[in-house]
Amino acid sequence: MFISDIKRVVDQVSRDRGIDREVLIKALEEALRSAARKRFGSKADIEVQYNEEIGEIEVFQFKEVVETVTDPDLQISLVQGRQLDPDCELGDSLGTKMDTASFGRIAAQSAKQVIIQKMKDAERDAVYAAFIDRKGELINGIVQRIDRGDLIVNLGTTEGIVPSREQVPRESYRRGDRIRAYIMDVLYETRGPQIVMSRTHPNFLVQLFKTEVPEIAEGIVTIMAVAREAGVRTKIAVSSNDSDIDPVGACVGMKGSRVQSVVQELRGEKIDIIPWHVDPAKFVCNALAPAEISRVIIDEENRSMEVIVPDEHLSIAIGKRGQNVRLASKLTKWHLDVISESKYSQAMRDGYDSLVAVPGVSISLADTLYEMGFFSAEELSHASVEDLAQIRELDPEKAAELIHNAAVAEAAAKAAAERQNEAAEEVVAEAEGDAEPAEEPLEVKETDPREVQDVALSVAQEPETTPAAETLDGAPADRESGTAPLETD
Repeated sequence: MFISDIKRVVDQVSRDRGIDREVLIKALEEALRSAARKRFGSKADIEVQYNEEIGEIEVFQFKEVVETVTDPDLQISLVQGRQLDPDCELGDSLGTKMDTASFGRIAAQSAKQVIIQKMKDAERDAVYAAFIDRKGELINGIVQRIDRGDLIVNLGTTEGIVPSREQVPRESYRRGDRIRAYIMDVLYETRGPQIVMSRTHPNFLVQLFKTEVPEIAEGIVTIMAVAREAGVRTKIAVSSNDSDIDPVGACVGMKGSRVQSVVQELRGEKIDIIPWHVDPAKFVCNALAPAEISRVIIDEENRSMEVIVPDEHLSIAIGKRGQNVRLASKLTKWHLDVISESKYSQAMRDGYDSLVAVPGVSISLADTLYEMGFFSAEELSHASVEDLAQIRELDPEKAAELIHNAAVAEAAAKAAAERQNEAAEEVVAEAEGDAEPAEEPLEVKETDPREVQDVALSVAQEPETTPAAETLDGAPADRESGTAPLETD
């Protein structure tokens, strides 16, 4: 055998690489079978088996006993067969043990390649079997190297990878740093790391809370939803199966000890823990905390909500760069529109005025329509005859006429608004053309159309200014005295 003490080598490799011993023995047998066929041809009848007693892999070549040999690689004469086995007869198959040292360098190299490939396949299978059941868990490792922004992590028996897209933007690691991550996926591949990990996945935060909060691990407290912007802020909604246990207090811990442990692992990421509620409106109000909510208008068909907040709480509800309302929308899975009370009141007044302006709509009828949920002429134009027929004052013909009048009034209002906008743009363009170029660009604010009309009238009535006086040679006159500056030679 060209490998000394094969039994010891098999045991050591099986222990170090975590590969089954039988898999290694089969790999060695396949390698020697391939080497023998390289040496004696593919037609040769080769049999390889591992001898457990002597710790050696034996290779046998079998030949058929015949009277006349036509193929020396597959046949043996009866005389030669009797020398090997006196009891052999014609048609028997005799096996002779082969000396593996005679295989040659090329056959040995081929056997080596087979062994290496089989070991790689066995390692891949072992890693996949060991980690596929751990998918969704936390794992600790040491950063081994950084490859094109991806972190290659040493997990002991194998390597894992934290892709750049799964890393928190503000975090940085160096070789030798310890890292904790979430096992996001286990790949069945031969090249590259098979364990894909993440530190930005929402479930990473969930698993951290499971390790810190016993009530979550025991199932008493449940994390119902998570909305995360990794490295910046996270909102989680929790509920409790036990009425005696406060889910928010259980997650926060004594003096914030539990949540602070999670925050330290996330390196300062802010975490908002809110109570989950089965009522979507109350859940949205909790998600937008600490802002106070005045009113919530629900549109279940489009799964959206219009949230009205006091003017002083508008910036709090929206958050920095819209972060608070964005996370609340992700957490509740509802589209949220946050507006102030003053803007909402003005919109309702404008809608009521548009209702009164519709031909055939009296003030009493407008109040009735308002109570039925038609807050503007636009909403009235999209109503059906059946909806309006519920009002005692209206018959189907009158209802159809009102819908038509509302549509006409709405179209006229839109056309008037477009004309006013065009007029405003023309006035602004003329004002910019007549004005001297300023050092900084002027900010054009949205104006009321009535103010634009007043500005247009004032501009039209303003007398034309006389150009500055000039001297005979074209020099500009002095602004205060109206005389040209003296020139001296």
